[in-house]
Amino acid sequence: MNYMKTAILLAGMTALFMGIGFLIGGRTGMLIALAVAAAMNFWSYWGSDKAVLNMYGAQEIDQNSAPDLYNMTWEMTQRAGMPMPRLFIIHEDQPNAFATGRNPENAAVAVNTGLLNALTSEEVAGVVAHELAHIRNRDTLTMTITATLAGAVSMLANFAAFSGGSSENRNGFGIIGTIAMMVLAPLAASIVQMAISRSREYEADKLGAEICGDPIWLASALAKIAGAHNYTQNNTAEHNPQTAHMFIINPLSGERMDNLFSTHPDTGNRIAALQQLAQAWGTGSYVQQQPAAWGSSAPRRGPWG
Repeated sequence: MNYMKTAILLAGMTALFMGIGFLIGGRTGMLIALAVAAAMNFWSYWGSDKAVLNMYGAQEIDQNSAPDLYNMTWEMTQRAGMPMPRLFIIHEDQPNAFATGRNPENAAVAVNTGLLNALTSEEVAGVVAHELAHIRNRDTLTMTITATLAGAVSMLANFAAFSGGSSENRNGFGIIGTIAMMVLAPLAASIVQMAISRSREYEADKLGAEICGDPIWLASALAKIAGAHNYTQNNTAEHNPQTAHMFIINPLSGERMDNLFSTHPDTGNRIAALQQLAQAWGTGSYVQQQPAAWGSSAPRRGPWG
């Protein structure tokens, strides 16, 4: 159901983009908008992963520089039947992580140093498994295209203010219609983008639990990450909010609600779903949702620690 929902929302995003092109330039404008969307998605497909990694100053690691993290990730990729992604470390105090890349063969997982310092090895495994799930589900490509289209819709809506609409539509469109489109079109695009993002997070939580072998590992990690956000801020993300949907938990301050305007589901809802999954598997236990013990390193007691 979530996959069909994602496909429908992506189709709606594309239709919205082409519709704005039609309002600006008629049939010709619609075709131009389609061409622009194709060009932007082509760039997103080939270059967006490098751009976002560079944006966050991510440093690639290997088996020699970070053997625990590398070996743990390799073991889970074998369990999941997928290629080993490139691994990166971001020197950022806020615990978080994201995945990027156009397909499983050309993917990367980036984790913040704050995550490695605040979480146990089991919890780190749960987070990395979640990101591997995004890669295996090809969510990294889906969300990149969605973000690109959302940005393009906003660009076209702003352009409409200067064009005033095409001759085919000017009589029925008018200045009020132009202003309404400038406000409503980007809002609608953002809502669609966020709905797709929330849908993919639930799927990645479920598959990530299967990959790491215990839903509680991920549930406990989500509780600690959410708690630590009360103490830390990701300045790079604050200046580049268009990347917020990539992270396992929204890195922006003040974004905690499970509604139309959130890029992520409510963390409590995600933890509850993982606890239900653990109970169904017979591995259930209670996860206390409280801030991580900040300022001290967590013990590394897991099977890869």
